[in-house]
Parts: sequence; structure tokens; C-alpha cells
Amino acid sequence: MKKSHMLLMLLCCLVPVIGIVLVSVFKIPLNNVLFYGMILLCPLSHLLMMRFMGHDHASPEQHAHHQTDALPASTSEK
Repeated sequence: MKKSHMLLMLLCCLVPVIGIVLVSVFKIPLNNVLFYGMILLCPLSHLLMMRFMGHDHASPEQHAHHQTDALPASTSEK
């Protein structure tokens, strides 16, 4: 197993545990945690998706050029 994968697994396990401990120690109302968590869920997941998903940063002109190159040439001419 890669070291980076192990660190990611550890992080994903520790974040919820730390969150539960903080809520119980500071006696934060759970409805506030859920409310703000739902508000932050969409933008944070979008940022994570953009960070870890493979995408190119080509300009629209380069993207259009690559699309025309990918089209097969017509072999039958009339």
C-alpha cells in the first residue's frame, strides 16, 4: 500500500472522530453543526472534485482544434 494512500485513509478516519470530540467537548448544538455542514457540503465537494479529478486546462481554441483532429477522414468521395 502506498504511503500517500495510507495517510489519506488515516485522515478520512480521524476527521469524523475529531469532529465528534469537538462537538461533545465544546457542547455545540448538533443542529448547528448539521446546518453549517450542509451549507458547506456543496462548495467543499466541488473544490475537492476539481482538485482530484483529471481535467485539462486547454484554451477553447485548443480544445476545438483537438476535436477536429479526432474526427475520422471521409474515405468515400462522390
